[in-house]
Amino acid sequence: MANNNSMIRDLTLAPLGKVKLDWVKSHMPLLHSIEEQFRSELPFKGLKVSICLHLEAKTGYLAQVIQAGGGEVAVCGSNPLSTQDDVVAALVESGITAYAWHHATDEEYRSHLNKALDFGPHAIIDDGGDLVSLLHSERTGQLKEIIGGCEETTTGIVRLKALQKSGLLRFPMMAVNDAYCKYLFDNRYGTGQSVWDGINRTTNLVVAGKTVVVIGYGWCGKGVAMRAKGLGAKVVITEIDPIKAIEAYMDGFEVMTMPEAAKLGDFFVTVTGNRDVIADSHFDVMKNGALMCNAGHFDIEINKSDLTARAVNIREVRKNIDEYEMKDGRKLYLIAEGRLVNLAAGDGHPIEVMDLTFALQALSLKHIVQNGRSLKAEVHSVPIEIDRNVAYLRLESLGIHIDRLTKEQADYLSGWTD
Repeated sequence: MANNNSMIRDLTLAPLGKVKLDWVKSHMPLLHSIEEQFRSELPFKGLKVSICLHLEAKTGYLAQVIQAGGGEVAVCGSNPLSTQDDVVAALVESGITAYAWHHATDEEYRSHLNKALDFGPHAIIDDGGDLVSLLHSERTGQLKEIIGGCEETTTGIVRLKALQKSGLLRFPMMAVNDAYCKYLFDNRYGTGQSVWDGINRTTNLVVAGKTVVVIGYGWCGKGVAMRAKGLGAKVVITEIDPIKAIEAYMDGFEVMTMPEAAKLGDFFVTVTGNRDVIADSHFDVMKNGALMCNAGHFDIEINKSDLTARAVNIREVRKNIDEYEMKDGRKLYLIAEGRLVNLAAGDGHPIEVMDLTFALQALSLKHIVQNGRSLKAEVHSVPIEIDRNVAYLRLESLGIHIDRLTKEQADYLSGWTD
């Protein structure tokens, strides 16, 4: 049935995808433990779940864990360039319905999103808010069928909170991105490493001694800057938040405005979730040879229209690198079309990091389907019990044991007297 209903590139790629899935499964002990728990409990029995995430092997295993919990699962991609066709084929062969292929056009991408909703989900996992946005705009007739869902990214949560503030959000959503075990590890260590994996794999250039401009010093920006420093770069931070700017300064980085930084950078990495943070006159003062990439969810942070308008010639000079020749002869380079560089030009976050994040996703989705009808149609924080449970599972997998409070200590901390 999954094979008949799916829209994928090539089912014969499934054996290659299965090898990738087997590799990540051997390095994701938390999800493996949860999979065994779900097989016993079947928390999603009788339910359909649509998942919109970056369709590579780690995500594939999450989908299979939800399936092991009794759910009928459909997947679609959250980025046209991050889908791996062999992994998608392997998922279809395992009984999961898929609507995705690599390098989908905008029209195809939108069609895949709609197909994932045609599937008739009772719960969703979203990445960037695309499914939620469709449900609240063009597919409102399905809203009453949705118990709730989980959101993966900062960008998605911003969109969700805007919906909630407008009084339009119609079902509860778990802000998985805001869980401690997500932003402290996934956003910082995951993004930090995988962004540079993508840049280094794509460019094959040295980072040491170069100037790296990181636009945005949230948790992802912190990770990107930390790894750039570790690679020997001089790091410049641009920010709009005065508190984060002070933090960047006290972490040892130069802080300045983007017009100033645009003149200095050899590498530019956008990590803001906002549009046009590199745009217009910034391109006019960049060095010859400057490389730009984006680590935010959507390809709006680097204004490609402004860049194209200034170019007299555009060509692909290396896989995933476009060269823009300016009228004065300077050449500026854009990696992965300005899309999410760690997935469009790499394999995404390290497996062990995503084990933490997807353990949160799986347990949060279970919480939603078991409690969603009684929860308000709001953006909900991941319960601290789930966050701490995932942390304990990770420590256990590492063979690390930590102290626990005695009853007397717990009583003392919860009281107000000596």
